[in-house]
Amino acid sequence: MTLTDFDIWYRSRYRRTSSALTTTAFIFSDIFAIMLTFAWGFFWVRIYGFFIDTPGIINAKSFVTYWPYIPVFILIFQIHKLYPGISMAPSEEMRRFFIGSLIAYGGIFLSRYIERGVWDSVNTAFLISGIFSTITLLTARSATHWFLHKTRLGGIPTVIYGSDNTGKLVAECLQRSIRTGYIPVLFLDDNPLGSDEILGIPVIHDFSAGPEVVKRYNIKMAIIAMPELDAQKLKHLQNTSVNAFRYNVLIPNFFNISSIWMSVRDFSGVLGIDTSNKLKFSFNLLIKRILDITLVVIGGLLILPFILLIALLIKITSPGPLFYKQKRLGKNGKHFNAYKFRSMAVDADEKLKKLLETNPELKTEWEKTHKLLNDPRITGIGKLLRRTSIDEFPQIINILKGEMSIVGPRPIVDEEIEKYGEDFLRVFSTTPGLTGMWQVSGRSDADYQDRVAYDIYYMQSWSVWLDLWIIFKTFGVVIFGKGAY
Repeated sequence: MTLTDFDIWYRSRYRRTSSALTTTAFIFSDIFAIMLTFAWGFFWVRIYGFFIDTPGIINAKSFVTYWPYIPVFILIFQIHKLYPGISMAPSEEMRRFFIGSLIAYGGIFLSRYIERGVWDSVNTAFLISGIFSTITLLTARSATHWFLHKTRLGGIPTVIYGSDNTGKLVAECLQRSIRTGYIPVLFLDDNPLGSDEILGIPVIHDFSAGPEVVKRYNIKMAIIAMPELDAQKLKHLQNTSVNAFRYNVLIPNFFNISSIWMSVRDFSGVLGIDTSNKLKFSFNLLIKRILDITLVVIGGLLILPFILLIALLIKITSPGPLFYKQKRLGKNGKHFNAYKFRSMAVDADEKLKKLLETNPELKTEWEKTHKLLNDPRITGIGKLLRRTSIDEFPQIINILKGEMSIVGPRPIVDEEIEKYGEDFLRVFSTTPGLTGMWQVSGRSDADYQDRVAYDIYYMQSWSVWLDLWIIFKTFGVVIFGKGAY
């Protein structure tokens, strides 16, 4: 394809080359979320009468009068680089929202205390608002990401250098991702025999076209997706073409290393990449264990009536024990019994054996994911339990015993070890979890290769914020039942 052909294609689809619209959308989204949390706090105080000191000082609508605080929130979020909010790891976004909200609400409390000298009902309303602030902001921003992606109103046009496997992979990720904020609009390569279009994206077989593309269309972003390029050719490419773009990203030649905390270390002029396993540090493991116990105890008490109701329904609708115990592999390959609400007939194992012996298609499906989409062994109530993952609630017992964590690699059975290959020891050097990266990213729809990639990413990128984000995402996945069966 020539530049002239690309000109017609590009101008018929794209007009924007900056993140201004995306930034504006996120600012309005955050304003809406902040006002919503204000309203929620004031509503609770008014309805339930928390610390109402003077009649008439607060009502369900009085939160609107505190709109002057909004610019302070936006300014703090800007300082924490939440705008334009493009290509930011979700866990990092959560951390910045939490810290930003903490500072903003702290400022509100301090200013009102200096002004009034007492704790009043308005402060109580803001305290309640602050508790729900991060969750509301994340939910609103996720909805905005989805809206911008579906309407194609957001996104920054991006040129990809290299149209081979790595380039295609990058383009596919950008096209299907709701959060990255970049739109691949052109491949540049040096293969004159290659295709003129890949994944619906034009290809120009001339690296030197980069500066002209920048000049004509003001495209600011380039991604170099040619990890096989030697150092001398890469340097020449950057000096003669890539340098024309304001921003550029280099895709490295180590896909097995994936960490959002990756950093550069200097060994007297020799640069190295630090990708330490965060779950090998004793302090991190202690923090993770405290988080597990705290959330399980609090969450368990809140859902106890619901658990008792589920137990009653299982007993009424299906004869047999309440719980099902299955031997699973945990940390360092140690076996333990994972608890679940029984969702299958009592003779499920025998039925499975007969099914796999007589049905090659089901056997193939089972060997791929160790699950069956339409499993005839599942009871009536069991279908609902599995669809919503409620059947796994009893694993909080395993978490309290230290055999599992809330977040981590999924515990597996012995037959699955070969699916992990040499990655098994690496993945299961940490405690398995009730939920994890691949469950909230694809769940049962993900194959083993994807599971390993997600698990390694989790181990190398672990933080309290990543755990909290995965737990936050799990609620949405459970509600919609995506990939669960």
